[in-house]
Amino acid sequence: MTRSTVRLTMAQALVRYLCNQFTEIDGERVQLFAGVFAIFGHGNVTCLSEALEAVRDTLPTWRGQNEQSMALAALGFAKAKRRRQIMVAASSIGPGATNMVTAAGLAHSNRLPVLLLAGDTFANRRPDPVMQQVEHFGNPTLTVNDSFKPVCRYWDRITLPEQIIGSLPQAIATMLDPADCGPAFISLCQDTQEIACDYPEAFFEPTVWSVPRPRPDADKLAEAVALLRTARRPLIISGGGVRYSLAEEAVARFALERGIPMSETIAGKGAVTHGHEAHVGPIGILGSTSANALAAEADVVLAIGTRLMDFTTGSWTVFNHDARIIGVNAARWDATKHRSLAVVGDALATVTELDAGLGDWKAPEAWTRKGRALMAEWDALVDDYQKPTNAEVPTYAQVIAAVHAGARPADPIITAAGGLPGELVKGWRVKAPNTFDCEFGFSCMGYEIAAGWGYAMARPGTTPIVMIGDGTYMMMNSDVYSSVLSGHKFILIVCDNGGYGVINRLQNAKGTPGFNNLLRDCKVIEPFPVDFVKHAEAMGALARGCDSLADLAEAMKWAQGTDRTTVITIRTDAFAWVPGDADWDVGVPEISSRETVREARAKQVEIRARQRVGV
Repeated sequence: MTRSTVRLTMAQALVRYLCNQFTEIDGERVQLFAGVFAIFGHGNVTCLSEALEAVRDTLPTWRGQNEQSMALAALGFAKAKRRRQIMVAASSIGPGATNMVTAAGLAHSNRLPVLLLAGDTFANRRPDPVMQQVEHFGNPTLTVNDSFKPVCRYWDRITLPEQIIGSLPQAIATMLDPADCGPAFISLCQDTQEIACDYPEAFFEPTVWSVPRPRPDADKLAEAVALLRTARRPLIISGGGVRYSLAEEAVARFALERGIPMSETIAGKGAVTHGHEAHVGPIGILGSTSANALAAEADVVLAIGTRLMDFTTGSWTVFNHDARIIGVNAARWDATKHRSLAVVGDALATVTELDAGLGDWKAPEAWTRKGRALMAEWDALVDDYQKPTNAEVPTYAQVIAAVHAGARPADPIITAAGGLPGELVKGWRVKAPNTFDCEFGFSCMGYEIAAGWGYAMARPGTTPIVMIGDGTYMMMNSDVYSSVLSGHKFILIVCDNGGYGVINRLQNAKGTPGFNNLLRDCKVIEPFPVDFVKHAEAMGALARGCDSLADLAEAMKWAQGTDRTTVITIRTDAFAWVPGDADWDVGVPEISSRETVREARAKQVEIRARQRVGV
């Protein structure tokens, strides 16, 4: 029997394969790969771009301004689609490829899918060394693309055209696996891209992919049921996995009907609206007084879809040392942390089965009431910090309140690094589920504007709102231009506090005077502010500067009605913050000539004495 084949270059075959992969979202079959962000160079322009141009109406290619930011835009898109649809980021060799390493690290930390395609040196090595090739004298197989190995879930180098037949399905399976989800990287030797091969036509048959829902082990589930039934003070920690499992309603209903207070991680914030009766606020270093007080008393902690990073656990100081943790997670690695009772399984499937096994058990009513009372106290505290004053420069909390008032329920709010994550996690009251994105797994300055572009692509009909500081704007702003070019509008709020305000706060808190963070403390001739309005306008955006909270409220109304990306700037106090009540373990010098550092060191030793060490 002869098999039917089609002769294509490797690059053409790769692109045809991507075009024939599908997924279902809300009952509708759509392409699994929604598009490609690309910057072409000599490592991909002659072959990969030739293949992409031919399918530009099926698999659209979007021109990036920076390889890192275009890959970050792909990750914003993936978050907005809750990992059900994927973007591709394609670069040339050398610096084009290494620029994407940061985005790969973010994707790996946050368990987000993105397909990264980078050009590489010649497989045949005849013209070596080629431009942008780094040479390792003892290992000629190494190229800069090997730098992706620590930050990708799947890595391959294509040196023969047939290799994509086995590689591409494995890359997709990795990106859609709830336990292994993360970036897939494929290195494309530039001479291999050009080679024609007789590919089996069956390789290109349309394939519909779905995200699997692994069920928990029956014995482990029974153990979890038995442990939870002993709880007198149970607490739920709802993580990002709850959202990616589409388990928000199930977990919220479970919490409400069982009377268990429901706290949230940074990635999990937004699974429920702020006013949900079981909701007790965020937990940990960026958390609420309500959730942290409950964590200190909880005897059983049900951690659902969270990797329990230090900002959630207060560097493992927020929990009662005798508390038992039930780790519900699709990833064994995450479920097993700190001697948790590991229930490895999909969040929706596991919570549904856990609920069925509990019978008529409920948490004591007094504990449920306590959660609601503490949440009311937290709300009142945030209200107090957010109310307007006559101060010349508003605080972050006040700015957030004004932006929140002008945001429509479906508009996503996006931030990542600096002072805004803490202020938004604490102070943003979610109006509709899945409208909050604080990227804090990697805390990547530069994610925000790029992600706004990705969100605008992923959620037409909404207006993403991106909040950043002046430091982040200066670090990566070119996708303001990208969004105007492509017609994907978002609103960008730039809080100008004169430098890197939150890291200055940490520096001061640990005993070192302001140094190299705020502009006034840097080695400069004379510090001066950037005119962000003129800069944004130069990139084609509309822009307005605000001198007061009243100006900001009016600017938000104006921005909602504009026809393109709109930038709003406002000076913000670099020293006024909503306080936190959880600890964070950071390195503080063991010896120092400064008394302030010695005092900070003593406090850090006290923090470490309260940690749960591995248990």
